[in-house]
Amino acid sequence: MKTAFELEMKVRDYECDLQGIVNNAVYQHYTEHTRAEYLRSRFEGMEALHEQGIDTVVARLEMAFKAPLRPGDRFVSRLGIRKEGLRYIFEQTICRLPDEQVCMQAQTTVVCRINGRLGDSPALNEAFQADFSEVK
Repeated sequence: MKTAFELEMKVRDYECDLQGIVNNAVYQHYTEHTRAEYLRSRFEGMEALHEQGIDTVVARLEMAFKAPLRPGDRFVSRLGIRKEGLRYIFEQTICRLPDEQVCMQAQTTVVCRINGRLGDSPALNEAFQADFSEVK
């Protein structure tokens, strides 16, 4: 899948567990932060969408952990996006820098609620159109 957006970050000490590696639950925060910044790059953020009655919600999340991140590690969170029916499928990968070691891969399914009801958002479709990858 083509990369539509990427965001560099750094592991903070408090994100790690007693083993000295990033706790698995923290990776969901990383993916959520990346999707939020992606939305901000296309709109004025989730708040602006909400004011228009458009809310995106996670319907499904799958994660595969490949290699650990440790305190102070720099990494890049990349995402690609495709559309399947009413669903937006975000393929996200977190790679340690500078060696590009894949640490985590996720697939997040997001749906859109328009004024509280499941629906298709022409505004989101238009904003994401150039970023959509073809369905396999």
